[in-house]
Amino acid sequence: MDLSDITLIKQHLIDPEICIRCNTCEATCPVGAITHDDRNYVVKADVCNGCMACVPPCPTGSIDNWRTMPASQAYPVEAQLTWDELPAELTEEQLAEAGVSAKEPPAGGEATAALALPAVFDGEPAFNSAAFGSSVPPWSAAHAYTNLYGPKAPTTATVAGNVNCTEAGFASQTHHIVLDLGAMPFPVLEGQSIGIVPPGLDARGKPHTARQYSVASPRNGERAGYNNISLTVKRVTEDKHGAPCKGVASNHLCDLKVGDKVQITGPFGHSFLMPNHPRSNIVMICTGTGSAPMRAMTEWRRRLRASGKFEGGKLLLFFGARTQQELPYFGPLKSLPKDFIDLNLAYSRTPGQPRRYVQDLMRERAADLAPLLKDPNTCIYVCGLKSMEEGVVLALRDVVQEAGLSWDTVGAALKREGRLHLETY
Repeated sequence: MDLSDITLIKQHLIDPEICIRCNTCEATCPVGAITHDDRNYVVKADVCNGCMACVPPCPTGSIDNWRTMPASQAYPVEAQLTWDELPAELTEEQLAEAGVSAKEPPAGGEATAALALPAVFDGEPAFNSAAFGSSVPPWSAAHAYTNLYGPKAPTTATVAGNVNCTEAGFASQTHHIVLDLGAMPFPVLEGQSIGIVPPGLDARGKPHTARQYSVASPRNGERAGYNNISLTVKRVTEDKHGAPCKGVASNHLCDLKVGDKVQITGPFGHSFLMPNHPRSNIVMICTGTGSAPMRAMTEWRRRLRASGKFEGGKLLLFFGARTQQELPYFGPLKSLPKDFIDLNLAYSRTPGQPRRYVQDLMRERAADLAPLLKDPNTCIYVCGLKSMEEGVVLALRDVVQEAGLSWDTVGAALKREGRLHLETY
C-alpha cells in the first residue's frame, strides 16, 4: 500500500504496556506487517493492510489499537520499538496543523482488507499454515477467565518446587516450576498462559516486560485441590544464531529457589482450550516446552479417568525433541498406560540415527489420524517453535488428501469449529 497517495490513515499499533510478547500477531499476520526486537512488537504502517487477521487471536487485546494519522506522519517502526506506552490520539487541532481534517474518512483498518494479497513463490500462492489456526475455542470448552492481573497490577506467587525435568546437562535444561498462589484467586484452564515479570531493569534502564509461559498444570492445580500452577521453562543460554545469550526471564525462573517470590500477570488465552464433552478426541503435536499445555490436558484427562466419572475419547501425542535426554517429562510420559494415551516420540539429533520430526511420525500414522480428522469430535493442538508449524499443517493436509478428502473443506471446518489450534513462537 502506497501511503503517499493517502492523506489520512488509521494506523495500527500495539500497546507495549499490555503486550506479553507471545508472537501470536507476527505468526498470524498474512502479509508480514508485524516485527519485533527484544522489547516491543510493532506494526509496519506501509505494509499493514488492515485485514484484522491478527486481532482475534491476541490473548491480551494489546493488538487492537489504532490512531488516526496524517500519512506523512505515520509512526515509523524505529520509533515504535522505543515506546513504553502508546502515544495519545492526535487532536483535531493537531490534524488541522498537518493539513488534514479529522472528518476525512481514514484509510486503514477494515477499509483496506481487500488489499490483502497472498505470498507468491514461482507464480504459485505460498502455503500459509497460520491461516488454518482457529481463534475460537471448541464449543464445549469451559469458560476462560483472562487478564485478571495486568502488567500494572501483577500478583505474587511463591515458588513451591523447581526441578530439571530432562536428563540433559546445563546447556539444555528444562525446568518444571510449581508456583503457589496462596489465597489469591487465579482460575486457569488447560491451554492458558501467564506472564512472568523478571525483576530489575533492562539495558535501557526500564523495568523488564512480562514474558509469556504456558501453564503445564490442569485446572484444579498442579496438586489437585490446591491453588497452585506449574510451568515448563527452558533455560535460554544462546540466541537463535547460536551466540551466547542469557535469557532474562528463563534464567530468572530456572534459578528460583523454594520460597522465592515471583511476579505474575494473566491468565491469558481464550481459544487454545480443550473440549469438555465426553468422547472428544484430542490430538496433541508439540516440541520442547510446547509440551506444557499438552501436559495440562493429559493430566486433566488422567484425573478424570481415575475418578471413574468420565469416559473420554482418544488421546494422541506427537512429541519432538533433539534427543531423548532433552525431551521434558520423558519418564512420566513413558509410565502412562498405553490404553490411555497413544505416544509418538520423534528425535532429530540422536547420534547414528536419521533425523525424525513430528510431521514424519504423523505421516507414518496416517491410517490412524485420518479417521480422527473426519470425526467432528476431534480437536488438534500444535505448540512449539514457529519452524514446526508449516510442516505439521502440511502433514495434516497430506493425511486428509490421502484419505480422499478435500483439505480446503476439512481445513476450513477445523478452523471454523475451533478444532485446530496453533500456538507457535
